[in-house]
Amino acid sequence: MSVQMILLPLFVQVLLTIALGLHLAVRRRMAFAEGTRWQDIAMREPNWPKDAIIAHNAYLNQFEIPVLFYVLTILALVTKQADLLFVIMAWIFVAMRVLQAGVFLTTNHVPMRGAFFGVGVVVLVIMWIIYIVRILTLSWM
Repeated sequence: MSVQMILLPLFVQVLLTIALGLHLAVRRRMAFAEGTRWQDIAMREPNWPKDAIIAHNAYLNQFEIPVLFYVLTILALVTKQADLLFVIMAWIFVAMRVLQAGVFLTTNHVPMRGAFFGVGVVVLVIMWIIYIVRILTLSWM
């Protein structure tokens, strides 16, 4: 597997995070334009409009489980354990993150959002298990 093929899902996850951060900035800017006062949110009070809160939660969500994906991708690359199976599973994980974010920002239907989250977590756990087994059973001769 080429470095580009291994890192491309990671790059897409990073771009998703950046896009959600920009979306959050737009929502907050709109909130200020619609009358939200900085004094009402200065100490992290939950006084943002609902759309801004949803955007914030979708953005923050990208700094939770995806951190384990970033670490695993870098480890798999450095230790030369990223193969076709790894890349396919990485794409499945990232697709679930994109779908979850899409639901978050549209219908926010929790069962659907939760299903996408759950599939992504299961895939990531399997990726970690495969990686751990491979590393622990490697012959270091």
